[in-house]
Amino acid sequence: MPRRSTVDDSPPESGVILDALGDDATRDILETLTEPMTASELSDRCEIPLSTMYRKLERLTDASLLVERTQIKRNGQHTTRYARNFASVSVELDAESNLSVVIDRPEETATADQRLEELWAQIKEET
Repeated sequence: MPRRSTVDDSPPESGVILDALGDDATRDILETLTEPMTASELSDRCEIPLSTMYRKLERLTDASLLVERTQIKRNGQHTTRYARNFASVSVELDAESNLSVVIDRPEETATADQRLEELWAQIKEET
C-alpha cells in the first residue's frame, strides 16, 4: 500500500533551491524522473553511485523539488520512490533587486478524504 510522505508547507530558502538546481547531477535526476523511481533505478539510469544518489535525492527533497512515496508490502519490506514535486520553478527579481524562487506545484487531484479512503481500501485488500 503506498504511503504519501508529508510535505512541509514552509518553503525552503531560495538559496537551498538554487544550490540544488546548480548541480549537473541533480538536474539530470530531475530530467530523468518522468515517473516515480527508486534510488537504485535512478542510480542505474543516471550512472551515479548509489551512495551519491542518496545524497542528491536528499538535497532535492530538502529543496522541496522531490517528494518521497513509500510502499509498504505485506512481508514488511518497503520501497521508496521519488517523484518530482513541481510543475515549474522560476526566479524573480523584486524592486529591491532581491532574488526569490517561486515553485509552481502540481495540483492534487484527490482530496485528503479521498486519499484516506484510498488508503483504507488498500489496507483492507492487504489483510
